Formats: sequence, C-alpha cells, structure tokens
Amino acid sequence: MSQFLLDTNICIHWSKDEFGLRQKLQQVGPENCFISELTIAEMLYGVAKSASTKQVANRHSLDILRQAFAGHILLVADGFELYAQEKARLRSIGRLVDDFDLLIGCTASRSSPVTPATSRNCRKFGWKTGLMTI
Repeated sequence: MSQFLLDTNICIHWSKDEFGLRQKLQQVGPENCFISELTIAEMLYGVAKSASTKQVANRHSLDILRQAFAGHILLVADGFELYAQEKARLRSIGRLVDDFDLLIGCTASRSSPVTPATSRNCRKFGWKTGLMTI
C-alpha cells in the first residue's frame, strides 16, 4: 500500500471535513497518511492570524489534527540535503518555489516509502514528479 504525505491545504480541508477527505483518507488507511511538522507550523500561523472570535475553534481543529496524526508527523530535517540541492537547481533555471512547499516535498522524497506530497494545488509542487492529487 502506498503512503502519503499530506500538504497543509489538504490538512486544512481535512480539519473542515471538506471534499470527503476524511472518508478518502479512511479508505487509504490512516496508518498510510503522514503530515510534516511544517504543516503544524503553518497551521499555528493560521490560528495566530485568525480573528480573535475564531482562534479557539481553529486551535481546537489543529489539536484534533495533531492527535489524529500522532506518530505520523515527519521531521523536515530529513529533507535538508535534498532541499538545498533542489533549491539551487530550481533557482538556476529561474524557478522560485516557496521554501515550506519545497521542504515538504523534499521531506516526502526522503521519507521512503512515503509517496511525494499529496495536494490539491499541483502548481505549487510542479517542480516535483510523482505528485499525488486528491
């Protein structure tokens, strides 16, 4: 069975129970789904910048996500070497990619057998081959 690293957008949609993601991930098997610690950082930022009336609810959603993926949170340090190589390569051809997106993709590549990042936004991972879409 394939394993998947979910990007931040997918995790946000999962938290909101949108697009049938909870059911889709249940079909794939929760044991085959992972998130990056950068996704947690991005979502913490989202909580911090949200309206004060929504911060408690947004933090609660993040806490539920963290509990659901406990033991399935990948460390970005595993992708640092590949990140440096890919960032230099992409820059040399004039292609700029968001650092967090690049790190998430490189983390997936380095966390074999995890399939490269799973996203609804293929453009942001266009540099990456093998991208899975949901």
